[in-house]
Amino acid sequence: MDIQVTLDTMWVLIAAFLVFFMNAGFALVESGFARAKNTVNILSKNFIVFAVSSLGFFLLGWGIMFGDGNGFIGLDGLFLAGGADNSPAVGDAYEGVYSAISWTGVPFWAKFFFQLVFCGTAATIVSGAVAERVKYKSFILFSFILTMLIYPIVGHWIWGGGWLGSLGFQDFAGSTVVHSVGGWAALTGAIVLGPRFGKYAPDGKISPIPGHSMSTATLGVFILWLGWFGFNPGSTMAAAPEAIAHIVMTTNTSAIAAILTSTATSWLLMGKPDIGMTLNGCLAGLVGITAPCAFVSVPSALIIGTVFGIIDVLSVMMFDRLKVDDPVGAVSVHLSCGIFGTLAVGLFAESRINGGADGLFFGGGTALLQTQALGIIAVGAFAFTGAFLVWHAINAIMGIRVSLGEEIEGLDIGEHGNLAYPEFVTRRSVFALKTDAKNIWRQSKKQSWAQNSEEL
Repeated sequence: MDIQVTLDTMWVLIAAFLVFFMNAGFALVESGFARAKNTVNILSKNFIVFAVSSLGFFLLGWGIMFGDGNGFIGLDGLFLAGGADNSPAVGDAYEGVYSAISWTGVPFWAKFFFQLVFCGTAATIVSGAVAERVKYKSFILFSFILTMLIYPIVGHWIWGGGWLGSLGFQDFAGSTVVHSVGGWAALTGAIVLGPRFGKYAPDGKISPIPGHSMSTATLGVFILWLGWFGFNPGSTMAAAPEAIAHIVMTTNTSAIAAILTSTATSWLLMGKPDIGMTLNGCLAGLVGITAPCAFVSVPSALIIGTVFGIIDVLSVMMFDRLKVDDPVGAVSVHLSCGIFGTLAVGLFAESRINGGADGLFFGGGTALLQTQALGIIAVGAFAFTGAFLVWHAINAIMGIRVSLGEEIEGLDIGEHGNLAYPEFVTRRSVFALKTDAKNIWRQSKKQSWAQNSEEL
């Protein structure tokens, strides 16, 4: 194995480790945006979902996504074909089984692990949108099906040699493959589950349900921001200095622009610079630049992020008005911005940067934009319908929503028999006992005073 393959492998694995660490970021963001009584449940979902998605992707998802087959689905190399490796640098006894991923010369398991952490990210997106009312076992089953079937089929269309890729559809690191698919699944889950108890009044009034810890949410977004420096530039799957440096800058530039515009937009529309909108604004800029990061200039990334910070705030407000209860804003961040990020390729792409076609704003006409729009519609129709049917099937078999009593008490107790902050309960109990004692004493004094008054 030569030095270039060694460097490529090290870079791909380091990038994959960063993407894996994004699981911690998602766990902190989602738990911070939720109430304290559901913290254990959300942490547990974010922890187990990677194991579940890993199993689904290992068993069938990888073969469906990258196995040779037809334009719709991979058919060869299912169940990993006994661990087949078609990396030219390593040697391949199964030539052509996974030809769509053979363009990178890193070893087979490096390819697999890098794609695995992407798959896990798509499943994690769903967790936040269904938080505080979904059954734990139902979420696990849905995640397994999503990562074993729905996500890999879309991935095959675009990255696995499928029909969308052959048409020239461009999605460098996954605005559609990862974020939109996760976003569509999250949207269907939120719709089928319905809103949390108390979120919307009968008269239509929206009742805010604030999260319990903006500290953990902020830390989570910082971790996700760091992880994106593996997510986007790691998709080169090679130690290519100029490409990596360029993608790092487009990624960061979009994020910082979206932070500023989401803060300004929430300030103008809500009267205060909402920290939740600022945090999600950062993620919106990162999601939006994921597809075009290798195809657009740094100034274009600044424009993209500026627009996406505004889109995210407006999207959150829109879904709230539609009574789609999304506790963490996952649908707005990953679906809305994933869609517009995919369209941004058709608008801002420049052939001088990474070859390929020019976008509308750089003399390429509408050809690429039309292809991007077609991909969005096709993926949306498939992912939404597939996820919607899976949610309903699981609901018919085992139910997907906890009881009202469990929801009010908190899923930590009902689903896990545990609490994230047991000392809070102890303190509340002690305070309640003291309060009850004072009330009893005051009541007894009133009764004693009344009796004495009657005797007089």
